[in-house]
Amino acid sequence: MCAAESVPTWDRPEPADRERFAVRLEIAVVLAVTFGLSGLNAALSLIESALSPGGVGGRTVALNPSRATQSTIDLLFQLLGVLRLAGWAALGLYLLWRSGIGPRVIGLARLRWRSDVLPGLALAAIIGLPGLGLYLTAHALGVSVTIVPSSLGDHWWRLSALILSACANAAAEEILVVAYLITRLRKLGWSENSSLLASALLRGSYHLYQGLGGGIGNLVMGVIFGRFWQRTNRLWPLILAHATIDAVAYIGYTILRGHVSWLP
Repeated sequence: MCAAESVPTWDRPEPADRERFAVRLEIAVVLAVTFGLSGLNAALSLIESALSPGGVGGRTVALNPSRATQSTIDLLFQLLGVLRLAGWAALGLYLLWRSGIGPRVIGLARLRWRSDVLPGLALAAIIGLPGLGLYLTAHALGVSVTIVPSSLGDHWWRLSALILSACANAAAEEILVVAYLITRLRKLGWSENSSLLASALLRGSYHLYQGLGGGIGNLVMGVIFGRFWQRTNRLWPLILAHATIDAVAYIGYTILRGHVSWLP
């Protein structure tokens, strides 16, 4: 009887290498379907604006545009946008939970007034007021597009939709760009400074549609928010601050539009 031929074996990566590859692949997939793809779109938008006859300063971007002429259909479109962002946030939470990192671990425990609400309001003021000044300066210099925070019609649901949009934006960005990304980069052995820089660069990239001023301003915001989370491990203040900044911008623009001369 002939001896059985040996079955060829293929080199397989060690379990640790497979896990690192899986984490890298997971990050790539998440970014491809969320803010990474948004960053590429924003970069192309900036290039298009720079090459257009009027330059970056001659372009107008609506953050919450009307999507339909019929009020009910427009409302449904706005709610779908909110659900999409909520789904992105849920994806980040789910993937972290599957890896043994629950919401409490990343700082989404019970909301506390002293630990979450007050720091959130302070962060909103620290980021929001200089951010407005930076935008107005950049717009005057012609390196920022004209941002229209809301172009929704005067519907009964307009303010509610804007607040929901602000909250959804805040949850998706802070959960994915700060808590999820930095946590997964830690798993890959990245240093705190390197993961912070990656998070801030990602945040700045998908705001490039606002021009270089918007990209740089949001990069700085990413550094401050990311470092705050690294040091405190509290995510609620970031979500509250971001939601406050967006809600004030959306609603403030809606109220002040046409009544003040300094608003582009």
